[in-house]
Amino acid sequence: MPRWTKKRVVLLAVAAIVLLAAGGAAYSRQRGKAVAVLAARVETQDIVSKVTANGKIQAENKVEMSALVMGQIVNLAVREGDAVKKGDFLLQIDRNRAAAEEAGSNAALRASLADRDTARATMEQAERDFERTRRNYEARITSEAEFQKARSGLETSRSTFEAAQNRVDQMRAGLNANRDTLSKTTVRAPIDGVVTTLRVKAGEVTVIGTMNNPGTQLLTISDMSTVEAVLMVDETDTPTVQVGQKTLLGIDAYPGRPFEGLVTEVGNSPILRDDPDLQGLTTTSDAINFKVKAKVVMPPPGIRPGFSVTADIITGTKPKVPAVPLAAVVVRDSPRGERTEAGKLKTEEGVYALREDKAVFTPVKTGISGELMVEVLTGVKPGEEIITGPFKALRQIKDGDRVKRMSEKERKAAEGEGAGTS
Repeated sequence: MPRWTKKRVVLLAVAAIVLLAAGGAAYSRQRGKAVAVLAARVETQDIVSKVTANGKIQAENKVEMSALVMGQIVNLAVREGDAVKKGDFLLQIDRNRAAAEEAGSNAALRASLADRDTARATMEQAERDFERTRRNYEARITSEAEFQKARSGLETSRSTFEAAQNRVDQMRAGLNANRDTLSKTTVRAPIDGVVTTLRVKAGEVTVIGTMNNPGTQLLTISDMSTVEAVLMVDETDTPTVQVGQKTLLGIDAYPGRPFEGLVTEVGNSPILRDDPDLQGLTTTSDAINFKVKAKVVMPPPGIRPGFSVTADIITGTKPKVPAVPLAAVVVRDSPRGERTEAGKLKTEEGVYALREDKAVFTPVKTGISGELMVEVLTGVKPGEEIITGPFKALRQIKDGDRVKRMSEKERKAAEGEGAGTS
């Protein structure tokens, strides 16, 4: 039994050596085989960096009108889509109760004015009585008790007059408040514009908003002479968007007609799910977007709020700079094993240059990115040949590997495979 075990071990060892040798030979053959790649030369071209976002058209100046008094709408003079001028009559809320309260306040003010006049006359008489008593007291004609009584009567009459004056002020303030309430039963246009939303009908009863419950929304007037695109920009793109940047707008209602825009505002807080400007676009997902507003330079006639819009915000341009395809840029771990302060392995960005039928990794520093090309600041120069694909080859090849340019047939096959997996 021991002799059999020893022989078995020897046989297994020999088999392992044979397998390792065969594997090494296969690896050497694979290693020495040239990998077919796509190649292109570094070009000099214009790079345009942009951020794409979706949104809606809104009036730059609009007024959401709410009910300021409670009552029934007895007259509705406008319809949705009507053009109005500032001061035009829009609707009338029942004014009977407000008018009655205004009349009552007016009567109360008149009564308080009469009381004040009476108090003034009493005070003036008390002043004359006090002056006469003072002279008599100084002449030793009137007793000190009479003098003190006259002084007390004067002070009382003055206090009574002051109280009457305060009641007049109070009644006048109440009258002004009731007049204001009465005036708010008649709703007029605060700006020139178009009635873009009408939420009420004649006969409905309006309510005043409270802390927890909004008041009745009456209508919206929008000044469509100056409109803007309200856009949702992803948080990763927001830092590159700045006020003043040019924007190309595509409005779905006007296919094939690009419009020029200008960024006027970049939000500092994420868009809420119930944002009124972007209703229907905000979702319940965890995506974080920021609101960006772009003024439409020359809006077309008949444009309406709520139109869908797609915007390309131009965040940077570089004319005549060295550029390579985005797909050609690879990121690899540091071959020297360098690590960050947190202990993670450092990475470096670069391209594979094609030199003497070998892939040579060349670190590069990139600038702004376009849709397909990226600016190269350092590392390679215009005219230098680099490996641009296929993606599988860029992932597998190593620095110094032998490569060969794809034939036209291989290139078409690779492109077809890429299109099928995209």
